[in-house]
Amino acid sequence: MGRKVTVAACSLNQWALDFEGNSERILRSIEIAKVHGAKYRLGPELEICGYGCGDHFFESDTLLHSFQVLRNLLESPITQDIICDVGMPIMHHNTRYNCRVLFLNRKILLIRPKMIMANSGNYRELRWFSPWNQLRQVEEYFLPRMIQEITGQDSVPFGFCVLSTKDTCIGSEICAELWNPSSPHIQMGLDGVEIFTNSSASHHELRKADQRINLIKSATTKSGGIYLYANQRGCDGDRVYYDGCSMVAINGDIVAQGAQFSLNDLEVTTATLDLEDVRSYRGELYHEPRLCHRIKVDFSLSSGDDVYLPTQQPIKWHFHTPEEEISLGPACWLWDYLRRSGQAGFLLPLSGGVDSSSTACIVHSMCVLLCQAVEDGNSSVLEDVRRVVGDDSYLPQQPKELCGRIFTTCYMGSENSSEDTCSRARDLARQIGSTHMNINIDMAVKGILGIFSVVTGRWPQFRVNGGSLRENLALQNVQARVRMVLAYLFAQLSLWARGKPGGLLVLGSSNVDESLTGYFTKYDCSSADINPIGGISKTDLKSFLLYYSWGDN
Repeated sequence: MGRKVTVAACSLNQWALDFEGNSERILRSIEIAKVHGAKYRLGPELEICGYGCGDHFFESDTLLHSFQVLRNLLESPITQDIICDVGMPIMHHNTRYNCRVLFLNRKILLIRPKMIMANSGNYRELRWFSPWNQLRQVEEYFLPRMIQEITGQDSVPFGFCVLSTKDTCIGSEICAELWNPSSPHIQMGLDGVEIFTNSSASHHELRKADQRINLIKSATTKSGGIYLYANQRGCDGDRVYYDGCSMVAINGDIVAQGAQFSLNDLEVTTATLDLEDVRSYRGELYHEPRLCHRIKVDFSLSSGDDVYLPTQQPIKWHFHTPEEEISLGPACWLWDYLRRSGQAGFLLPLSGGVDSSSTACIVHSMCVLLCQAVEDGNSSVLEDVRRVVGDDSYLPQQPKELCGRIFTTCYMGSENSSEDTCSRARDLARQIGSTHMNINIDMAVKGILGIFSVVTGRWPQFRVNGGSLRENLALQNVQARVRMVLAYLFAQLSLWARGKPGGLLVLGSSNVDESLTGYFTKYDCSSADINPIGGISKTDLKSFLLYYSWGDN
């Protein structure tokens, strides 16, 4: 009797509303999962349409195109003989739900709506979706005609239910449900569900991976079982970075780990596990049955000749240090944002201080990752690099050389600036290889003050020259805001002045402490297109700079 199962958890870099590209990545991940012998494939949350669709979720076209992709998946021979678990929005009884759709051999097995919404911090799911509040309840969902034509089904089960195959039982969780005190895996485990799946769109925060690992290990330590976790990767059009980190666990142990930071558009993490290990573990525990509606499936995840099939053994999870996370997470996010923006690189006002220097080092770290990916044979990354630099024959060799092509730094000094800060900015630019400019802003500042003087007949002075506190603050703010205007001017036209195509994205360098305390000038040089360090504290940035200056970068 077969008892060993091979399952796959996939991290995909899905783009909001890129239905064609999303469909291709889903199919490729299913194909890879099958090559590794998987009979169950799990993908990230809302992978068909992309998680970051925002108010496009209100549009009926988003639902329509999601069903069109589902139809293509059902029709594809790639999806045959494997249970596929995909995410998409669905309207049921005129209510919009964030759902998982599980299908096998052109038949939809069930639709599982999300029951607990993520609605704090960066998430606003209650704006677009309603939670499924009917615990252990199942209704009939009538399929659109385009799906009926493929499946031959008029309706399918919709609600909180589980799959019962010939050899095991599988239940779904969706992202935030794992974090809830009353997680569905508790009830499902009490009813004998042996494999739990979690499709997620969980963004990167410093030290957050520890929480995920602990939750998943705790879930399977309490009640036993196999746990699959599949997370979104990339920026998905949002200002956050989804960091992958897919994994497989059994009975409190992690047995397979996907990369947390990677430039690959898809990663498939597979594991072969023995169901008897779950049953032996649970045999020592007390269970109080909590009945879940079961959907019987005439399919086995295991085979009858698996006696000599090796199974995954527990591994020690590799946690990145906070300094490594700062080096890798924002760098991956910057590259994803740049390649989707259609721009030719970044421009950073580099003052020589901790914040702007950290931002510059993160861009250099991005170039390190790009060169490594090209060296490893990642043709997709090479194609994107060539498109960004505008050279179809370009082959990046060194991070510093690539940095000079796509990264411009500028020191915007005035008569009040010190030579020390100027030299620090210049030295750092030389170390990382950025194209560096020294810009004197005195002329611009005096021009603005001249306008003020013509209108009022007064010329404000700094406090050291006898001016008042109000004059002093106004003059400092003028300098800061002039830098923002000049940053955008040079971002738009510096490549034009060099005879090169494209424009540059302006990078900000304001840390989270400044944002929380309001210690900054509104619309100064920290006002930018994107800010890679906006969620990082000054303390962590100082540690990062010490790490990066001594690391092998």
